[in-house]
Amino acid sequence: MRDMMRQLGISDEVYDFGQEIEERLLPRFAEFDRTAEYNQLKVIKAMQDNRVDTSCFDGSTGYGYNDYGREVLEKVYADTFHTESCLVRPLIACGTHALAIALFGNLRPGDEMLCPAGKPYDTLESVIGIRKSRGSLAEYGVTYRQVDLLPDGTFDYEGIRAALASPRLKLAEIQRSKGYVVRPSFSVGQIGELIAFIKSIRPDVICMVDNCYGEFVERIEPGDVGADMVVGSLIKNPGGGLAPIGGYIAGTSECVENASFRMSCPGLGGEVGATLDVKRSFFQGFFLAPVVTAAALKGAVFAANVYEALGFPVLPDGREERHDIIQAVTFGEPAKLTAFCRGIQAASPVESFVVPEGSDMPGYDSQVIMAAGTFISGASIELSADGPMREPFTAYFQGGLTYPHVKFGILKSLEALRAEGHVRL
Repeated sequence: MRDMMRQLGISDEVYDFGQEIEERLLPRFAEFDRTAEYNQLKVIKAMQDNRVDTSCFDGSTGYGYNDYGREVLEKVYADTFHTESCLVRPLIACGTHALAIALFGNLRPGDEMLCPAGKPYDTLESVIGIRKSRGSLAEYGVTYRQVDLLPDGTFDYEGIRAALASPRLKLAEIQRSKGYVVRPSFSVGQIGELIAFIKSIRPDVICMVDNCYGEFVERIEPGDVGADMVVGSLIKNPGGGLAPIGGYIAGTSECVENASFRMSCPGLGGEVGATLDVKRSFFQGFFLAPVVTAAALKGAVFAANVYEALGFPVLPDGREERHDIIQAVTFGEPAKLTAFCRGIQAASPVESFVVPEGSDMPGYDSQVIMAAGTFISGASIELSADGPMREPFTAYFQGGLTYPHVKFGILKSLEALRAEGHVRL
């Protein structure tokens, strides 16, 4: 192993440093495997209960009418996530698109939406109209209200109570993962407590959860704790690294049907939408997703412990419970963030020779540096890292289809920082 690592540019010093940290993490890795086993069985049960057979993998074209496999796939998702209904479609381009469909489908002019967990992810700002953009919810007369988190990263329940007094309030959007904000990600239990609080005061308010990066991290999902809608991307956790595109919107039958009329058009909804030849990868990716997610979690915890040992601020820290697959590492300087991302890119099986640089990206208000030598373009369930080129220069590291690859990526990032004199072992 040491000789192979040398061939790949990992010095003995970095390898030994990583090995020492990994040895201490083995009991925790075993717990991730137990969660993966539970979730794997949950998926298998949903597939068996819905009688998945090989005909479910057949593609559809044109309008996509009478797509039996698509119907079964959506029942499998709904049963796994414990919701009444679900859309799982290649028509959904990404997580932001899925969120936009869910929002536009369930909000009307004069309604108000609330973000009770502070600022949403950067790309959602254009959808809402926080950042002026054509076609935003704001242009359609939907207003926005935000309640920031308390200094300790918890929900400001008094502030939320005041926001719930608005008679125009229709929907609360809860972002599970931290996004580009250095704050804790939320557990399903915490989200359930927030939903219960909102419903106790305003049972009519739709509670929607952005579940990106959180699927299969725990044994329960937001649908188990009262969420009316749960939204995510298939090129993140639930696609298992095989889905080439797509997103899902799970929830109550009414909310999902409303979203379907925005996904296609009024009168057609979920009855149309060809799946071409992607259903096999959707089914198989969902089957693999619990184990792939566990690999990403192991890598995130390894990264947290490595960089924490070197004195860098990390969130979550190396001992905290995990509620998503994202690991934040704050470098404080652009050169260190850049070196980290270049190390991750150099560990990739695809385009390892590419040198990442900060650049303008659609939907972001600052330059972003991204490392992603992935088989599926932009798939953040694969080993990847990114971060805005602004203070405090934090890298958001996620993914990894296998733990050995994630481990190698972290060691490679450490070598890149060491080569530029940013760290000493």
